[in-house]
Amino acid sequence: MTRRFKLFLSMILAAVLAVATAAAAGPVAAAPVKILALGTSLTQGYGLPPGTEFTVQLQAALKQAGIEAVIDNAGVSGDTSAGGVSRLDWSLADHPDAVILELGSNDMLRGTPPAETEKNLRAILDRLKAAHLPVLLVGMKAQRNLGVEYDAAFDGIYPRLAKAYGVLFYPFLLDGVALNPKLNQADGMHPNPAGVKIIVARILPLVKKLVAQVKH
Repeated sequence: MTRRFKLFLSMILAAVLAVATAAAAGPVAAAPVKILALGTSLTQGYGLPPGTEFTVQLQAALKQAGIEAVIDNAGVSGDTSAGGVSRLDWSLADHPDAVILELGSNDMLRGTPPAETEKNLRAILDRLKAAHLPVLLVGMKAQRNLGVEYDAAFDGIYPRLAKAYGVLFYPFLLDGVALNPKLNQADGMHPNPAGVKIIVARILPLVKKLVAQVKH
């Protein structure tokens, strides 16, 4: 055999061995979907025992459904929509694949004008849209002691933004949990582990849709 032919044969054998090795190793597992949960104490897990927070329970529920995901808990107790704007770039530094946006409840508790809250949420959504990130917008309802006009103005923020930006929308994070003493902590505002479990079960179908929108 000529030297050139021997070299050619060696290259073929090397290629065959590489394919065989890859086949023996099996398929490469897809990287987990990275989800940023940007929110308030409701996301952060205020008052909850470690391991029972919203993000932890949601990640476990996704895994049980066969979805490998890592949820970054970017919830900050007491945070406002303005605070969310100011820390958004820092929160995106780890390059998430999708975002769950839960902000505005503390604005309402402070009596912040709904127009200001909406302006801030729009700024966040504009940034996420520019980054081509799928979003699940989580809504909140105003407490019914702030006046009819305030309640209507605040409650209208989330469906309006969801429609304007074409994002997935969960109208009320505390649906099925709010005002139920058995599902809330002593403050009556933050869910206990059982309440979080209900929240996760109800929001899970939309989170699955969020994952489905991720493009690798």
